[in-house]
Amino acid sequence: MKPNHFTKQLSTVGRWAATTLFCLSAIAFVWQGSFFANPSAIAAPISIASKDVGDKVQEKAQDVAKGSKNLIRDTKDKVEDAASSNAKKVEKSTDSDSNVESKAKSDRDTIYKRAEEDAARTEKAVDKSMNAVERAVENIKDAFN
Repeated sequence: MKPNHFTKQLSTVGRWAATTLFCLSAIAFVWQGSFFANPSAIAAPISIASKDVGDKVQEKAQDVAKGSKNLIRDTKDKVEDAASSNAKKVEKSTDSDSNVESKAKSDRDTIYKRAEEDAARTEKAVDKSMNAVERAVENIKDAFN
């Protein structure tokens, strides 16, 4: 039996209604589960901004900063090694001091300089971000004390 225009529309409306009902049920289930999963949290709130927690957050932030700076330095060293390696390859491939060799050395020096500048700028940004995190943690600790 071939569905006519009316039954197609009715079928479409039914699918939309079923989808809407399913989505609303899922939202209600998630909502109810998230608010009532831990009733003790409602009865006895715990201060999350205690001094120990704040100190732990600051220690973790310092660890992240150290790891970030190590990554920055490693990347800078790899860039410099690649520039040096490329300059040596060009030097080996040319017979004597040529324009190509001097250009490769000039490029190597430029890459060294920019790698140092970029690493310093990035480390400064990491320090600035970590200082902001530490200030925020201090402000939160002060607010709860």
